Amino acid sequence: MLRIGIVVGSTRPGRRAPDVANWVLELAKKRGDATYEVIDIADFDLPVFDEPMPPSLGKYQHGHTKRWAETIASYDGFVFITAEYNHSITGALKNAIDFIYAEWNDKAAGFVSYGSTGGARAVEHLRGIMAEVQIADVRGHVSLSLFTDFENFTTFKPAPAHEGPLNSMLDQLLAWSGAMKTVRESKKAKAA
Repeated sequence: MLRIGIVVGSTRPGRRAPDVANWVLELAKKRGDATYEVIDIADFDLPVFDEPMPPSLGKYQHGHTKRWAETIASYDGFVFITAEYNHSITGALKNAIDFIYAEWNDKAAGFVSYGSTGGARAVEHLRGIMAEVQIADVRGHVSLSLFTDFENFTTFKPAPAHEGPLNSMLDQLLAWSGAMKTVRESKKAKAA
């Protein structure tokens, strides 16, 4: 069974990303087609990137990086939960992605975003980042509005209409995650 990590992409106090991630987790678990788990980048205490060698070399020296790399390596695909900050993703999410490299390669990703414009601009930036770390991102995307999906801009109350797009995105994510797992296994076999 495929393992899908739901990445909480915000670390600030009062953040809404965990609420969104738990909503995704609750609906995804009902599907019974993969193992879904929340990965909260706040739990890893990643400082601003502090590795002396480029991540593409895989020579991680710090314990926090090694723990992050081991966690990400164990998943076949990801749902990134991203808020939109100043027309892009959060600095914390970008930093977490930048810490490692090979552990992201040949996997798949889907997106759930939120913000005043539904986080659409953040996802557009995230798609470019995914290409650089060799993650295949799916077309499906769930866009949540601070105006209609968050009561008083704070309490997450998603419209039921978002469940269909979420399931469509997860269908795409699982198809691509399975395909990319085959790619990873083929590369391992050739390297052996």
